[in-house]
Amino acid sequence: MSDTLNKTLKGGEFLIKEIPANEIFSLEELSEEQKMLRDSAKEFIDREVVPQHDRFEKKDYALTEETMRKLGEMGLLGITVPEEYGGLGMGFVSTMLACDYVSGGNGSLATAYGAHTGIGTLPTLLYGSEELKKKYLPDLATGTKFGAYCLTEPDAGSDANSGKTRAKLSEDGKHYIINGQKMWISNAGFADTFTLFAKIDDDKNITGFVINRSELENPESLTFGEEEHKLGIRSSSTRQVFFNDMKIPVENMLGERNNGFKIALNALNVGRIKLAAANLDGQRRILNHSIQYANERKQFGVSISTFGAIRKKIAEMTTGVFVSEAGSYRLAKNVEDKIAELVDGGTDHQQAELKGVEEFAVEASILKVFVSDLTQKTADEGIQIYGGMGFSEDTPMESAWRDARIGRIYEGTNEINRLLAVGMLIKRAMKGELDLLSPAMAISKELMGIPSFEVPDYSEFMSEEKAIIANLKKVFLMVSGAALQKYMMDIEKQQHLLLNASEILNQIYMAESAILRAEKHFSADSVEAAMAQLNLYKAVEKITVAAKEGIISFAEGDEQRMMLSGLRRFTKYTNNPNVVALTEKVAAHYIEKGHY
Repeated sequence: MSDTLNKTLKGGEFLIKEIPANEIFSLEELSEEQKMLRDSAKEFIDREVVPQHDRFEKKDYALTEETMRKLGEMGLLGITVPEEYGGLGMGFVSTMLACDYVSGGNGSLATAYGAHTGIGTLPTLLYGSEELKKKYLPDLATGTKFGAYCLTEPDAGSDANSGKTRAKLSEDGKHYIINGQKMWISNAGFADTFTLFAKIDDDKNITGFVINRSELENPESLTFGEEEHKLGIRSSSTRQVFFNDMKIPVENMLGERNNGFKIALNALNVGRIKLAAANLDGQRRILNHSIQYANERKQFGVSISTFGAIRKKIAEMTTGVFVSEAGSYRLAKNVEDKIAELVDGGTDHQQAELKGVEEFAVEASILKVFVSDLTQKTADEGIQIYGGMGFSEDTPMESAWRDARIGRIYEGTNEINRLLAVGMLIKRAMKGELDLLSPAMAISKELMGIPSFEVPDYSEFMSEEKAIIANLKKVFLMVSGAALQKYMMDIEKQQHLLLNASEILNQIYMAESAILRAEKHFSADSVEAAMAQLNLYKAVEKITVAAKEGIISFAEGDEQRMMLSGLRRFTKYTNNPNVVALTEKVAAHYIEKGHY
């Protein structure tokens, strides 16, 4: 039995456990096979995609389709598909790695790739019968056919289960007849394999189906709107899709009747993790352009990279990339290990994939929000470093900023995902799946006691930083525990408060990921340590603001005073970091190096 069995965490358990650095995974630990995969994807993007920037910006949908076919020939569309269905059958980390380095060169291609390999393929892989997997997956894995995912409707966005598309069983019982409309469907213009969701008769929940356009009895039963004209990702095919008495064989149902909402949610969980990965190389490329421009651009006789204001931006952008990588690959390995644990325990691989991703749905939402928010900010700062030139279509920043904007909407808006993350934690706690109550009660007792005035020994590398992370977890448990005690089942109605709790949660997970990555792989005087420490300081400040706003919104009198006192105690440094020195250290290193 694999040794992963004793190591894997439960989803959300990072909040109540001290995580040793040797139990997290990061990019520094890639295998030789994974490095070859990374280098192959990067070389392809640099050769085939980046030089075609202008064509992608001019809505060249044929170029996107052509590039996708080349990715299929390289095997990069079938990373996660098992070998028996025509794919490479690689693990979740490799899936993330491919998504990372394929997606950085162009937002339109990133969207086509993510939609195809994620929500366009996974529902069939995870919920299809053996016959459906054998029929549809080989073509999807090789790029012979491309996938599209039809869920959103004009009146059904985040509330996907309220869709009006209907399925009715034919008189002979052999087909479902589909009528309805979908919108914002990525890859619709060149896809052949469509995953779609409809309610059968008056069912409460939607049901999933898969069909090839080329196998329809009546080709006119599936029609499309014109290409949407969008702010960004301009060569990503996005169309409305109409079903007009479209017949789907009954055996093409995915999973069970009424189970489509769960299929949609689980596909989106994977999509959220992969969306974080899809933003990483975009961040790196924006950063590298910014550093190079700052080094080349001269004002007052010197490079603008010598100016403190520019150096601060570069340090913060670089730190963001390091932190985003740390959280993304930490979670990728957690999912991979959970899948291995389930398989070792006798679960078939299909169910193990489902359960493995579902287990870490909280972390998936955290990553989606944090990394997509940060990518938008990185692109914005890139424009600022370029100045007036950044606003011009002649530089890469303008399109990068527009392309980045969709990340905060894809796979559920960031607001929905913030609420989801905290909501899922609370539900797991109420079901007894995650014990948040005991540590929350322990913190209440701690606040009633006399604090220790003993100065801790923080001579060991990252010891103070890890102590602060532990205290930040107490902040989350203190605020969420007290809020839950007050509002009980009505907590879901307190969205302002849940958004504050989510900010605390997100900052903890990402700051811990960066600290553990630095501790595991780098020395105390390294620039990576400086980035982890710089990010933690910023995280403490953001958590302090979010927690204080939450506390004073629901607590009064002595309870409020006690919690605010606890907040000060839990966010206090013994040794305040020199933020300016850390910033300068990071900036100096990467400006001299010339790239990330």
